[in-house]
Amino acid sequence: MYLEHALAAIVFQAIIGYSTGRWWTGAALASGYFIGREIAQAEYRWIEMFGAGLRANMPWWAPFDRRVWLTLDQYVDWIGPVVTTSGLAAFMSRK
Repeated sequence: MYLEHALAAIVFQAIIGYSTGRWWTGAALASGYFIGREIAQAEYRWIEMFGAGLRANMPWWAPFDRRVWLTLDQYVDWIGPVVTTSGLAAFMSRK
């Protein structure tokens, strides 16, 4: 399901936002978690596909290699949280 990460990010952001009033901090932490998760998965895909199974063969730019970003799901899993938490932070900041 494409919305799972976005919903989890909003829940995490809401906990931070309601407890501290810092909605943008909640957005950054929640989005950062999912961005980091997807980058780590891209690293593993690169190692498997091009690095002969060895992390030592991986260059610094490997997780940004478009060849390891194969499906829409891989993009939605980090773009969804960024867009939804940014929207909620902007809305709550104006409130």
